[in-house]
Amino acid sequence: MISKTRSSPDAPPGTAPESPLPLASSPTLAGERVSFTGTLASMTHLQAHELAQQHGGTATQHVSRQTTMLVVGEEGWPLEPDGRPSLNMQDASRLQQEGLPLRIVSESDWLRLLGLDGRCREVHALYTPAMLSRSLDVPIGTIRRWERLGLIRPVKKVYRLPYFDYAEAAGVRRLNELLNAGVPRSQLEASLAKIRHLLPGVDRPLAQLNLLAQDARLVARDDHGLFEPTTGQRCFDFFGADKPHATPLPSSANELEGEEGSILAFRTAAPKSDDSAEANPLGKSSATEAKKNWSAEQWFTEGCRHLDAHRPEAAIEAFRLALMDRPDGPEIHFHLAEALFRIGRAEAALERYYAAVEADHNYLEAWMQIGTLLAARGELEPALDALRLALSVHADYPDAHWHAADVLLQLGRTDEAAAHWRSYLKFDTRGPWADEARQRLGEIGAQCD
Repeated sequence: MISKTRSSPDAPPGTAPESPLPLASSPTLAGERVSFTGTLASMTHLQAHELAQQHGGTATQHVSRQTTMLVVGEEGWPLEPDGRPSLNMQDASRLQQEGLPLRIVSESDWLRLLGLDGRCREVHALYTPAMLSRSLDVPIGTIRRWERLGLIRPVKKVYRLPYFDYAEAAGVRRLNELLNAGVPRSQLEASLAKIRHLLPGVDRPLAQLNLLAQDARLVARDDHGLFEPTTGQRCFDFFGADKPHATPLPSSANELEGEEGSILAFRTAAPKSDDSAEANPLGKSSATEAKKNWSAEQWFTEGCRHLDAHRPEAAIEAFRLALMDRPDGPEIHFHLAEALFRIGRAEAALERYYAAVEADHNYLEAWMQIGTLLAARGELEPALDALRLALSVHADYPDAHWHAADVLLQLGRTDEAAAHWRSYLKFDTRGPWADEARQRLGEIGAQCD
């Protein structure tokens, strides 16, 4: 913006000008009629309407011919219960085709337009598995399964602790909910393709949908051929690496590569049982014989598969077999602990969590689980020691701050508890844990008054 400077008419030459005089400027959204669609990740729709009006715009509930801007929320996708794009999105698309000057922008771009970069960062805040579990109301085992399948990718890892983009995980949850509600995959694909045409950056959700779809068999390719990521079992590869007999994912999905290699989707029905003759053409006895020679990695993958299918007893057996080949595997101990906890064997789970940190002293999630299990048993001081060990490794571990605050409150050390809750709120401002932290801080403040 151009500005004029103010200086005294009697000022000698070379004198620095006084402070600039700003020219009158219009509010950012002056003349704009703004509508919103989908769930906003940074605020409620009511707050967004108020914000639009504060910046000179007019907020409307529905898209009309007078609408100039549609803001698409980034918590999940703007999809109706039947899987179709939201009504506002459909109306905006129609009006654009008619040539009306209506812009469709993402929530992040809208916040940047208003100069709210801090709010924009909240949309893509980084969450640990435990934080995602509580914020999205999804079991933590599901979060870990999504990571294993490549549905969500850690933005970063700190000593095995993954941090995920909140908006990406919320999108996966929405797609998963619609699939489980019976919405056809073809409908979701068509809707996402339409949204991609209107709003760039939807290739990744299309890839996630391919992985989520229940009628697809997922295989991966490495240097030795094809195998199933969820079981580790090798697949017959009649066509070789140059001619995969498969329906590949969209171009962006072919970039979904991990340690296993590229993932391909085969349109085949899932087998009724992994041990049935249908699942294994060689027969059950041959499959059992082959498992005798499985490596620790294969048994670990098998255990994770059983955990995902809510078969903790079978998972326990698989993890124990993995430990026979790799007794010092911290990940195996950690997942065995989770399986033991699921069947109510908390004492045995605690021992396995200790085994995990013995194998890897910096295993943050294991220290966290030790702390929470000890706190549940009423052993508050040892629980606090475990949580502080986690914080000594990673001082910005949000979950450890929250649970340390909870333990300190039970010990009557309110000032220390308040400090940890304030630390937690630096990383999470909107989830249920954040709400509870603010509530506890309010109660502590009221007691002090």
